[in-house]
Amino acid sequence: MRHSKRRHILGVSSSHRSAMLGNLSVALITHGRIKTTLAKAKALRPFIEKIITLAKKADQANDAARKLHFRRLAIARVRDKKAVAELFDTKVSEFSNRAGGYTRIYKLGQRVGDAAEMGLIELIDANDEGYPKRPKKKAAKSETKAEAKAEPEVEEVTEAETTEAEAAEETSEASEAEAEVAESDVDEEAQKD
Repeated sequence: MRHSKRRHILGVSSSHRSAMLGNLSVALITHGRIKTTLAKAKALRPFIEKIITLAKKADQANDAARKLHFRRLAIARVRDKKAVAELFDTKVSEFSNRAGGYTRIYKLGQRVGDAAEMGLIELIDANDEGYPKRPKKKAAKSETKAEAKAEPEVEEVTEAETTEAEAAEETSEASEAEAEVAESDVDEEAQKD
């Protein structure tokens, strides 16, 4: 059976892969963004996000022993005390309000030498809101048709339309008044004859 075999192998042994991901994460923590192959960037994303989650847990822990425990777990994976200290001491405050998704990957195209897909992976700033949320989809057509039949449509009247309507009423009243005057003149002439 092949359960739990979906991992980024990267064509190297497991010890080589863990060392490579540790070195990539050190570079990402110290520089904020790195340019690497797209496959390595995709493999680095879950690795570094778990390290950042350890830093968040240590920041929220009340007990000094728990904080030290989380820091030692991160050092065991990253293997660089300075990078872990920088992450746990200074950069963890950027991620305290974010519930995951600490990194972003950009595709850069193919490398000239071997045509490998390149990518840029970066840590997301604390004030970055990401993409705007899409509006919710409307209800099914049958529901909207039923609602349309149940509720008659009401037209909204703007100020411009009301002033035009008032002007039209005034002109119609004026024309009616002129018509009444003309009829009364005709009646008077008819009575004289």
